[in-house]
Amino acid sequence: METAQPRESEIVEHRRDQFVVSTDPARLDLDVVYGFLTNCYWAKGIPREVVARSIGHSLCFGIYHELSGKSPLLGKSARNGAPSQVGFARVISDFATIAYLGDVFVLESHRGRGLGKWMMECIMQHPALQGLRRWILLTRDAHGLYSQFGFTPVKAPERYMELHRVEIYEGMPTKSGKP
Repeated sequence: METAQPRESEIVEHRRDQFVVSTDPARLDLDVVYGFLTNCYWAKGIPREVVARSIGHSLCFGIYHELSGKSPLLGKSARNGAPSQVGFARVISDFATIAYLGDVFVLESHRGRGLGKWMMECIMQHPALQGLRRWILLTRDAHGLYSQFGFTPVKAPERYMELHRVEIYEGMPTKSGKP
């Protein structure tokens, strides 16, 4: 049995203009990721601790705007000269046969620049994600984006099952003990 760790731990970066897509976990801005996810349709109300744990157990991709300045569209860190995170996606995989793509977003202030498509290109090119038999994702409104990368509607939906706890985050206690 092979026990070597897959290459998902190697940091991969791609640059385009003032943007970089990176898998460096140290670059992730938990405030940005949590701020988006807790307000989006698929993870509404998700606790910060759950977001942090999900990031820790996934191969994450961040998009960063490296142009510093005083633009109000940039996050606080970018106004102070550091890159600002403007997008995110995470992949959950065994790095051999299957991957689930989730929590994909580009902040509204940076949409319309092709950043989502570029991030998907970077994800699909990642060395540790090559040769997988199956990719899975869920989307309500981005079918056009994902179809460009070969994703299609499920061919045999009767084979798929799920346990979907829609309201699991409501009333979930945080580390402080408060819901």
